[in-house]
Amino acid sequence: MRKVPFGRTGVKVSALGFGCMRFPLIGSDNSRIDEEHAMKMVHYAIDNGINYFDTAYPYHAYDFSKGGASEPFLARALTKGYREKVYLATKLPSWLIESREDMDRFLDEQLERLGTNYIDFYLLHALDRVNWKNLLQHGVFDFFDKALESGKIRYAGFSYHDDSELFKEIVDAYDWSFCQIQYNYLDEEYQAGKEGLLYAAGKGLAVVAMEPLRGGTLVNGLPPAARQLLQEAAPDRTAVGWALQWLWKQPEVTIVLSGMSHLDHVKENLKLLENLSQEEWTVKDEDTLQKAVGIIRGKKMVDCTACNYCMPCPEGVNIPRNFALINDFHMLRDPAARLRYQRLLSDTAKASNCIQCGLCEPQCPQGIPIRAELEHVDEQLAN
Repeated sequence: MRKVPFGRTGVKVSALGFGCMRFPLIGSDNSRIDEEHAMKMVHYAIDNGINYFDTAYPYHAYDFSKGGASEPFLARALTKGYREKVYLATKLPSWLIESREDMDRFLDEQLERLGTNYIDFYLLHALDRVNWKNLLQHGVFDFFDKALESGKIRYAGFSYHDDSELFKEIVDAYDWSFCQIQYNYLDEEYQAGKEGLLYAAGKGLAVVAMEPLRGGTLVNGLPPAARQLLQEAAPDRTAVGWALQWLWKQPEVTIVLSGMSHLDHVKENLKLLENLSQEEWTVKDEDTLQKAVGIIRGKKMVDCTACNYCMPCPEGVNIPRNFALINDFHMLRDPAARLRYQRLLSDTAKASNCIQCGLCEPQCPQGIPIRAELEHVDEQLAN
């Protein structure tokens, strides 16, 4: 198994990380993990060299306001000596923090849920402007200083979901060891993007790339024309192979974090990493992939560039985020876009909160009929 330095920590981690947010389920209830199958996945991964496991407080919960089943399951999976073979990452639920004491309370609860005395890598979960401002107000740096000093956590980091400007501000705000960003061949300019990747790596941070397959949509949701293009260019390379190899060939990416949901996924990803040194990534490969990206983006419903000229909305509607979700829904047939709209966007930020004032439309360089498109977003994603 290929091991890589984790930034400036001195730790070596597997280039493939195990994301513990999509374990196989019993039925359709997200909180009921098929523990027999999931246990085989975890143990197979560790036995074959994966040593980075990423979970979070709400993973495998019905909603993000509660602790989910992922952390307690992982505690059971890492008994019998397995805990000592891995580096464990989990996250503070930033959106639930209302006081400095809440941070200590959640950390202590997570240590108990994970059945461990320390957490190797502890992240602030899903930072954006709202969560970052809230955490600053409640003394997050003091929290990290004390948690590191006590040994309850070993390294401090954050996961991120906002623009590249704020990302750089956060990188420079604390002595982080690592960060985690959504990054794949379709998202080079999305959120932190390539610009943020290079900035963080240049500051010595390890960078964990999450959503390498965009929740599986870069496999299951590829438009037929894009799929055919990739298959003709490299008949022996799968859609998964295209996505993971593109990431692994970038030296600034420390870990590719894969949310695997079947033992076959673990085996396939391990085989791809094993064969990486034999796979040449050529200029032709890059050109082919960018043509596929063009096909995918051609299915966008709203030609929004996320320039943010329409913001801030006086009512609090997150216009670019709503348009990104409706584009995901159509470009890659992404069923999770509806879930993200319903559960992760606040009521204020949703398209349904638009009062049709029209102040945004004269500011849009693309001439988007924003009010009409927001109505379409809510019609498509609210139910």
